[in-house]
Amino acid sequence: MGGDLYAHSEAARNVFDEADELLGTKISSICRFGPEETLKETLYTQPAIFVCSVATLRVLESLGAPKPQAVAGHSIGEYAACVAAGAFDFATGLHLVNRRAQEMHRTSVASEGAMAAVLGLEPDAVVEACQAAELEGAGIVDAANFNGGGQVVISGTPGGVARASEIAKERGAKKIVELKVSGAFHSRLMTPAVRSMAVELEKAAIADITIPVVANLTAEYETTAADIRINLAAQIDHSVRWEQSIQRLSADGFDTFVEVGHGTVLSKMMKRLAPDAFVISAGTMEEAQAFAARGENG
Repeated sequence: MGGDLYAHSEAARNVFDEADELLGTKISSICRFGPEETLKETLYTQPAIFVCSVATLRVLESLGAPKPQAVAGHSIGEYAACVAAGAFDFATGLHLVNRRAQEMHRTSVASEGAMAAVLGLEPDAVVEACQAAELEGAGIVDAANFNGGGQVVISGTPGGVARASEIAKERGAKKIVELKVSGAFHSRLMTPAVRSMAVELEKAAIADITIPVVANLTAEYETTAADIRINLAAQIDHSVRWEQSIQRLSADGFDTFVEVGHGTVLSKMMKRLAPDAFVISAGTMEEAQAFAARGENG
């Protein structure tokens, strides 16, 4: 994760080195070399994703790539989006992400959770399946991620997720994929972490912005520090409205989307959500250079 950028870009190395210093741990080494078991732990996953995303952003800036006109980030990615928009600097973002990881880990340890991806069923039907499972007393279960393309992730207690999955299958879902996670993210089980993060966000240096961020919580543009604080806290135990966020951007005429960070998960989602848009991942030096060159050529 981030190894290619680290090897070929001073701008990226500066971000990784700063992260090591700020966290007091070799997050740069964990990102690049793992082990994978460590990278899957919430305490490391969230800072690693954030650091790689900002490193990619700095590489694009160093190459003279066009500046974004609007930004959005999926779950933890919203913090990197806020850095891109100028809402807070890298150090502030890393501190917040690290605290978010700690609070969500602590909450996960206190309450066993599960998540599953429901494929091939309309979002409203998935929500209804969750409600039906709760009415039966199976446990807590919420629609956590509206990813689009026929995919909705559900999250909650193991019993709630299992029963909602069964009901979804009965109502026409094509497939259920159990996710290997350490907690019930973006569900009501995460509410204790929301309260802690609200306090942390209130103390953080956050500015109003001119480049809007499309919030996970509302799928609406946010530009004020007050809204950013509210939305970043509340997204922890609410749904990630990714499909609605992309629909909002597309409806407003945005037709070029760049995935800033490791991997191509969002790029693949984008090809389902906005098939006519230009979509590119910039997670490697070659990809970042390709996008920067495209900007230079109009």
